[in-house]
Amino acid sequence: MATTLKLSDALIESAKPYAAAMQRSVPKQIEYWARIGKAAEDNPDLPVGFIIDILVGIEEDRAGTGTEYRFG
Repeated sequence: MATTLKLSDALIESAKPYAAAMQRSVPKQIEYWARIGKAAEDNPDLPVGFIIDILVGIEEDRAGTGTEYRFG
């Protein structure tokens, strides 16, 4: 469900270079930041890099490209 939001010009401008570097639209970049921020708030003891790795792993699994981790 798409919803129209009013965001600050500063947030939009700061997202532009990141969006371009990651080949995302500005709205998708801001959505990505929001997803990471929510996960960080839900898991305050985890480093942000670890959270990003988990989110990438989830998407790899959904795409069928993930591999099972084997300990040892």
